[in-house]
Amino acid sequence: MKYLEIFFTALKLGCTSFGGPIAHLSYFHNEYVTKKRWINAQAYADLVSLCQFLPGPASSQVGMALGYTRGGVIGATLSWIGFTLPSAIILILFGLGVTKIDLSVHKNWIHGLKVVAVAVVAQAILGMGKKLCPDKERITITAITSVILLFFTSAFLQILILIFFGIVGIFFLNPSNDLPHEPLHKGNKKLGILFLCLFFGLLIGLPILREIYPYQEIKLVDSFYRAGALVFGGGHVVLPLLQAEVVPSGWVDHDLFLAGYGISNAIPGPLFAFSGYLGAVSKLEPNLYTGATICLVAAFLPSFLLIIGILPFWENLKKNPNIRKAMLGINAAVVGILIAAFYQPVWTNAIFTAKDFALATFGFFLLEYWKIPSWTVVIATVLVSFFIY
Repeated sequence: MKYLEIFFTALKLGCTSFGGPIAHLSYFHNEYVTKKRWINAQAYADLVSLCQFLPGPASSQVGMALGYTRGGVIGATLSWIGFTLPSAIILILFGLGVTKIDLSVHKNWIHGLKVVAVAVVAQAILGMGKKLCPDKERITITAITSVILLFFTSAFLQILILIFFGIVGIFFLNPSNDLPHEPLHKGNKKLGILFLCLFFGLLIGLPILREIYPYQEIKLVDSFYRAGALVFGGGHVVLPLLQAEVVPSGWVDHDLFLAGYGISNAIPGPLFAFSGYLGAVSKLEPNLYTGATICLVAAFLPSFLLIIGILPFWENLKKNPNIRKAMLGINAAVVGILIAAFYQPVWTNAIFTAKDFALATFGFFLLEYWKIPSWTVVIATVLVSFFIY
């Protein structure tokens, strides 16, 4: 029953989490923190902060970690499968019929999904802000972070900001009783070391193996593993890396790449699932499903190895008083990152007219004050979008 709950909870999120990585974290917060109470708000914020530091898709890593807290490595695997499966299936099927689908016919409901993401993200930021920024010092950190990132968008800058305000937290902030520490799954340190060794071993070994044995499958694994292992900032950042790997080499046509990128922004689930689409249409792999599976697993594998490898040591680190102080500053900065991302790309890609603003506002009130489940609000918004657009 435990494993089924992990899988079906992640599957529901994979079917309803529209709006990109930042929105995913909002949906996760609502499901895992507010509704199921698998983890408290402070521990969730710590986990999000950790995943912001790690390369790969932050939202997927948070999901894997939460699955790990409930069911170990099997739980982490089921959580990843459940969250990724819907988008992977849609994108692979889209790869089959990419030339036969006219997306313009469906622009109304696609736009409705983007609008409702605004409401979901706004609610999550409000909730996290109340918990993580209860004083003027942390509110100031949040404000400074959001202003900087609104002017300068860079994944590397995000890392520097988190490090800087972590240092600020050590000297100027103190843990308070309103943000209690809650331990995550302690994990197994020996298993953690093994997974970290696998992460670095594959990162170093695959390029060498590719030169010795230049088979199609090894080339795909190497390219997508490297993209997943070296990208900071989530799914939107990995797309240029993937384009550099598959388009110039002739594996995927430029038009096919852009078509897949377009649909990946209009469906629920992680943007990294785009790798399955690229594997499906790749000219290197004659078997559609083999290519899709290879690329999909290779892109997510680094994140899986890293989060399982680091969690056992992360839990001990968090007990250190200075680390706890640093996390106060980092968590406040994370809220600032979410606010900046709320404007670009969530708001700027969805709110163009008064109708858009009205629909997003109505969705926010349903979520925040009427406590309507997010999946219900998503469906209602899509239905309304057919009539008002």
